[in-house]
Amino acid sequence: MAESSSPPPGFGELEVLAVGVVLLVEALAGLSLNSLTILSFCKNPEVRTPIHLLVLSLALADSGISLNALVAATSSLLRRWPYGSDGCQAHGFQGFAAALASICSSAAIAWGRYHHDCTRSRLAWNTAVSLVVFVWLSSAFWAALPLLGWGHYDYEPLGTCCTLDYSRGDRNFTSFLFVMAFFNFLLPLFITLTSYRLMAQKLGKAGHPQVNTTLPARTLLLGWGPYALLYLCAATTDVTLLPPKLRMVPALIAKTVPTVNAVNYALGSDMVHRGLWPSLSPQRKAGDLGKAIAPDHEHEDIHTDCTRRSCVRAMHVEAAR
Repeated sequence: MAESSSPPPGFGELEVLAVGVVLLVEALAGLSLNSLTILSFCKNPEVRTPIHLLVLSLALADSGISLNALVAATSSLLRRWPYGSDGCQAHGFQGFAAALASICSSAAIAWGRYHHDCTRSRLAWNTAVSLVVFVWLSSAFWAALPLLGWGHYDYEPLGTCCTLDYSRGDRNFTSFLFVMAFFNFLLPLFITLTSYRLMAQKLGKAGHPQVNTTLPARTLLLGWGPYALLYLCAATTDVTLLPPKLRMVPALIAKTVPTVNAVNYALGSDMVHRGLWPSLSPQRKAGDLGKAIAPDHEHEDIHTDCTRRSCVRAMHVEAAR
């Protein structure tokens, strides 16, 4: 499939076309939604906060995943891989680095939100910048190791995209898999779960509105868990015994993560509302916007605000008497 337009074993012409269409939809959706997050951060100084810098890092990583999916979609629609062996290595490196950066950025956001909302000291710029730099350097480091011989990039079963080669299942792959999975999947998942659980307990005791503490962890588990199971299966058994169509499912599921993250971290918060919509709708008054949108990062209590207004009204009535 990498060099010819004939379908690979286990796939028909229509199935290759269907995979290409699905990848194209996932790529365009992820790029569009994460572009809104990036534009929001760039256009409005109000949303340029340390915690939103971590969200920007996640949006950039997810945009990289979507770009990777766009290349795979184009190749699937062409029914061949037109970029050669070197292009496969570059495609595998880029996609793997973006995926690791997305996972670690989600964990960084979880820790950053806990630090920002549940400790006496706010998240500082130098801390946020250090986290972003560490996430990207670490992701590039782990993604470069297969290029240096620890692990290997090769074609997916469809033959129109490249990823970490799990078909060999040898000691080289197994050793790389377990070490990489611990630092780049299990540890970020533990940080995400722990941070949001502690934040929920802290805010619950303080009487603040409840925050969604399960969706980020579910996204990590459901989005990247199938890949983890496939790699684990490859490390313990002969993964080539699985049908090629089944082995393509984790890749298709993982490409939905950028869209879910954009909805959860940006569109579902005040970042895009305060950062982009005002610039697209200049006729909207800032006062109306402030009344319509309450900043998520401050977790303002609506009941407290109502109490303050009641107190102000009472003071005015007393003064009139």
